[in-house]
Amino acid sequence: MNSRPLQLQAFERLLNIMDDLRAQCPWDKKQTMQSLRHLTIEETYELGDAILDNDLNEVKKELGDLLLHIVFYAKIGSETGDFDMADVCHEICEKLIHRHPHIYGDVKVEDEEEVKRNWEKLKLKEGKKSVLEGVPKSLPALVKASRIQDKVKGVGFDWEEPHQVWDKLQEELGELQEEVKSANQDKIEGEFGDVLFSMINYARFLNVNPEDALERTNKKFIKRFQYLESKSAELGKPLSEMTLAEMDVYWNEAKKL
Repeated sequence: MNSRPLQLQAFERLLNIMDDLRAQCPWDKKQTMQSLRHLTIEETYELGDAILDNDLNEVKKELGDLLLHIVFYAKIGSETGDFDMADVCHEICEKLIHRHPHIYGDVKVEDEEEVKRNWEKLKLKEGKKSVLEGVPKSLPALVKASRIQDKVKGVGFDWEEPHQVWDKLQEELGELQEEVKSANQDKIEGEFGDVLFSMINYARFLNVNPEDALERTNKKFIKRFQYLESKSAELGKPLSEMTLAEMDVYWNEAKKL
């Protein structure tokens, strides 16, 4: 691994390249924070994919892409006189020091749960009116539900035992079934949302990340379905012309791969 001086030298190299690109490249000169936003989101998802695939070489590459965006935003901020890369670094350093009094102060903690509770309490002392203010509005619903539950847990609003969450899930499933019978689409959607929220809550008690779990299932389904498509092509018979029984044969083969 590189020494700290070499790490700092590499970071300075990136900052210098960013200066060159912003000054000389027609595309880079045109970019704004708004134009970069959707690209940053895309890069974040690509990093997430690499982490799920446990492809460390790809993780390294995607981290570089994301770091470039951070440097890009800081460069734009420096051009308007609002902030630069040093301000960004100092801001997060000060936040970390303030929110880790058990490291940089005299606070004692027993475990990671107490660290998280202290973190949320400190955020409220900083002026936030709600522990949920830190949950981005634009997060995908599944991720947002998980973060909401994690946030309220930090201030003690949580179930005590996993079986309580399981019982709640069964209750929500029952309510969903009742609304399905009534055929009221609006109420069905509401109860379905309650079921999903309860499932995400239960996942937390099982130490399962629901987003990762669902994405693993997505990848598994894609792999099996593409195997089915390849067999369909070998037979020269479109999937639309195959019976479900015929498809099941190859689906079951795919499950064994």
